[in-house]
Order: sequence, then C-alpha cells, then structure tokens
Amino acid sequence: MPSKFKSSAVIIRIEEAVGKVVAHDMTEIRPGLSKGPAFKKGHIIREEDVPHLRRLGKEHLYVLQIEPGELHEDDAALRLASALAGRGVVFDPHPSEGKISLRAAFKGLLKVNAEALTAFNLVPDVTCASRHNNTLVEKDDIIAATRAIPLIVEEETVNEAVRIARDGEGILFVEELSRPRTFLVITGNEVYHGLIEDKFAPILRKKLLSLGCSIGDTGFAPDDRSIITRMIRESVTKGAELILVAGGMSVDPDDMTRTAIIEAGAEDVVYGTPVLPGAMLLYGRVSGIPILGVPACVLFHNATVLDLILPRVLAGEIITRKDLAALAHGGLCLQCEVCKYPLCPFGK
Repeated sequence: MPSKFKSSAVIIRIEEAVGKVVAHDMTEIRPGLSKGPAFKKGHIIREEDVPHLRRLGKEHLYVLQIEPGELHEDDAALRLASALAGRGVVFDPHPSEGKISLRAAFKGLLKVNAEALTAFNLVPDVTCASRHNNTLVEKDDIIAATRAIPLIVEEETVNEAVRIARDGEGILFVEELSRPRTFLVITGNEVYHGLIEDKFAPILRKKLLSLGCSIGDTGFAPDDRSIITRMIRESVTKGAELILVAGGMSVDPDDMTRTAIIEAGAEDVVYGTPVLPGAMLLYGRVSGIPILGVPACVLFHNATVLDLILPRVLAGEIITRKDLAALAHGGLCLQCEVCKYPLCPFGK
C-alpha cells in the first residue's frame, strides 16, 4: 500500500513506477565527471529506467497529488524569480532541479537589497542565495539563485516571499556603468619637473579602460594649489565627465591636492576611508561632475579603495560618508603574496 507524504503526494515502490510521471528532477552525481538531472520532471518512467533508478539509490518515487493552495517547486521558483528580479536582471523561466538562476542582462554593478533579502529568507520553505552587493558582473553572469525547499510548498508561503521582494520592486538589480570622458590631473613636483617618471597615469588609464571609460586630457601640475585648482576647472570647461586627481593626498604640508579640489568648487566632499589600502581617498563633485582624489597606494597595490569606489561612481551613485564608513567591514586587504582580487574577501 502506498504511504502518504503530507497531503500532497503518495510514495510508490520503483516496481510500480512504470508509466508514472516523474514529479521532480532527479539528480545524478558522477564523482569527478558531472552533476545534473538523470530524469527531468515530466519524464514517463519506462521499464528500462528501473535499473537506472536503482543505481541512483531510489527504491521509491513520489506521485504528486497537488491540492488547492499548494504549488510544485518549479511553479514556486518561477514566481520567486519574477519577484526577485529588478532592472538589469534576467532568467530562464524553465527551472532546473527546482532552481532558477538569475543573471546579469549586461555588464554592470550588482546591487542587492541585503535587508530585504534577509527578510525573504526568513520566510519558511523558500530560499535565495546571491553574490555580494556592489560586485562587478559581466553580461550573463549568475548573480543569484532561488527555489522552494520542499517539493511542494504552500501557495500562501510563496505569496509572502513574493510580497517582500516586490515591496522594493525586486531585491536584485544590475546598474549599467556609464562610460564618462575622464580627465587625469597628476600632481607632484618630482613628476612635474621630470625628476621621476610618472607611474600614476598608466595605472589609472588601465583601470578606466577596463571599465569602458574614455580618456580625455592628462595634465601634470606641481605642488601648487592655484595651478591644480586651475587645471581642475579647465577639465570641467573642456567637457570632462569624470576627473581623477592623483598624488598629493597625504598629510605632507607640500601636498596641496585636497585643498585644491575644494577650492575648485567641489561639493559633497568626503575625505578619508576605513579601507586599507586607500585611507586617504577623496570623493566630491565639481559642477555636478564626480572628482576623485586618488591616494598613492594605487601605485603599489593591485586592489585598493579605488577599485571599490570607482564602479559605484560609474553606476551613478553619489558617495556619502555613510557609504565609506560601511566599507570598514571587509575593507582590510590581506596583502597576499599573489593577489587574486576580486576573488578574495577584500571589499566584501
């Protein structure tokens, strides 16, 4: 006699399964080779499938009896994914093994409403796992995955999770990066007078180009506040859409960059971050144009606060003191002998 599984399924022996419809994807793991569904939901069991099922360790199968007010895991996953996906997020509406993966529609910055995601996962019998907030993602990258945990879930439960996700018009977003015309101002007497070769510009250009920015003028200034101020203002006049000023961000009395940026008319200025390396970064806006004072650490470290902040600026964010303060958690670079950023804890 078949035994009841809750009120929604009966369990039958494998020998009785021929001709029955598979109720869910059944995973097969071949160590070192593959992991995936051996039998997909909807497959009709044949006589020759019985030995295969036994090799999977199956002696019984579920035969569904879905009652009103209940959902199959696939139907639940589709509802959950639709609610979770905000702008810039796409997904295949056909679940695999009860799961739907959400992907980036284009290259951009992943934004996760972490508080809403926690509330979503407090709902019983549903789950969503995501990548970290403020992660740079490429087109088609998986950014999250969702599913119902049991094979059959109460519709009311799914509706509660959907409500939480939709209250914020989705929990997961990908913000497309702007591609601003970027001007560089490199400061420092030693570079300006040709005593040493400039190392800032090549590094900054490489980072900017990797993010799709175009490079405008690159100017060099001595440690003279009035000259630096003038060059920043000229950058605005020439059509800069982003300005990076490198050098002179330390506490050395000869370093005039920070005061020059302020004298150039910068607003929304925040200086100093709880990120190492990168404590002396400055962010502001001149005539509505983002401006970054870049500390010297970018010369010596592959990953710094600039790599955390620049993508957010390109995504259109106005950086606040609170934004910088929040970087303290995860803001310590471990100075690994071989840098693996971004595949490491830095900035997460």
